Amino acid sequence: MPNTLNTVALPDNLYWSDEYEWSPVEQAVTPTLTGALIVEESTRLAGRPITLDGMWVPRSTVEAVRALAAQPATPRTLTLADGRTFTVLFRHSDGQPVEAKPLWDAAPDVRDAADTYTLTLRLMET
Repeated sequence: MPNTLNTVALPDNLYWSDEYEWSPVEQAVTPTLTGALIVEESTRLAGRPITLDGMWVPRSTVEAVRALAAQPATPRTLTLADGRTFTVLFRHSDGQPVEAKPLWDAAPDVRDAADTYTLTLRLMET
């Protein structure tokens, strides 16, 4: 099963770089005047970051993903190669939700859909 974002096929070499850097538990710790602690915990219902990094991504895929990111507040379905699916939004609050850099420098007028890029997708689970 390939990686996909809605109907856009994503390369198999994308990896979830921050998969284990999130906790489903939110915690607030407040010290009282006596020095005791008030600890409040709850389950996070959404907002898990999903950052996908990879390389050798064709320009046509980069442009398709950028077109998706240009449509604000539209939930997308991310399907990973291992069968897991997530409903996601692009993380515009973290700067560029889609970051792509060509693997080789070329003049803009000679680029084509087959040129390859490194790609970072910044998504969050809803």
